[in-house]
Amino acid sequence: MRRRTALAALAAALPLAAASCGAPSENAAGASGEGEALRVGATAVPAGEILAFVRDELAADAGLDLEIVEYSDYIAPDTALAEGELDANLYQHEPFLEEFNAGNGADLVAVQDVYLPPLGLYSNAVDDPEDLPDGAEVAVPNDPTNEYRALLLLQEGGLVALSEDAEEGSFSLSDIEENPRGLEFREVDAAQLPRSLDDVDAAVVNNNYAQDAGLNPAEDAVLVEEPEGSPYVNVLAARSDNAGDPRIAALAELLTAPETVAFIEEEYAGSVIPAAAD
Repeated sequence: MRRRTALAALAAALPLAAASCGAPSENAAGASGEGEALRVGATAVPAGEILAFVRDELAADAGLDLEIVEYSDYIAPDTALAEGELDANLYQHEPFLEEFNAGNGADLVAVQDVYLPPLGLYSNAVDDPEDLPDGAEVAVPNDPTNEYRALLLLQEGGLVALSEDAEEGSFSLSDIEENPRGLEFREVDAAQLPRSLDDVDAAVVNNNYAQDAGLNPAEDAVLVEEPEGSPYVNVLAARSDNAGDPRIAALAELLTAPETVAFIEEEYAGSVIPAAAD
C-alpha cells in the first residue's frame, strides 16, 4: 500500500484500574538488592524484542540480570509496576503514565525515552485515504486517549475536523465537528483492531498490535504519524521509590546504547524510531 504521512501525536493509552495485590512496599521489598534480577514488564512487540536484545547481547557485560515479563494488553504492566510485582516497564508514553497515576493514585515516573511507535491507518480496501468512499466504516480504539490520537491522525489526513475544545482524557466521537465524507466509526478494543480489517474499510491500529499482526507502518499504512517533534515517545518507567535503582540506570543506558539504536533501526526499518537516533 502507498504510504502517506501526517503530523499527529500520541502512542497508546488506556484509563486503567489498579488490581489488588499485596501492598507495594511488601512486593517491592528488596527490589534494588544487588545481584537480584531486574523484572521489567513489556508488550511483546517491539518493547519485548528490544529488551530481549539488551538481555542477550549487552546485559551480561554490564553486570545486569534482566528478567522480561510480557503482557498482551495495556492494562496489566502499569498495575504490576505500581503493586511492586515489576521493577520497571517499557511500553508507554508519558501521557499514558500520567493518566494511570491520576486514575489509580500511583506514582510512576518516566526514567528514559526509548522509542517512538508511530500510529497508522491501515486498509485492505484502499491504498490511499482519499479513496475511502463516502460512508466508509473506520475502526478506531475504544478508549478516549487512543481514540483521540486516532482522530488526530485522521484530521491531519484531511478526513475529519475535531472541536477546538476536544481533550485527550475526555474525548468522544461527539467531538468530531466536521465529517465531510460521513465516515462511520466502529469503536474496537485496541488489541482487536488488526482483526477488524476484513470487516471495515480501514482501521487505526497502535504500532505494537500492528507489528504483532505482521503490519509494518512504514510500508503498509495508508496514513502514518510523523515522528518529528512528537512528545509521545515510549519510556522506560519505574516507581518514584525505586527510580534511583542503579540497575534501572544501567538498563536505561543500555536501551539507548549505539548497539541498541542500530538494532532498532535494522530490525524495524523505520517502523519504530529510536529516541537516541540523533
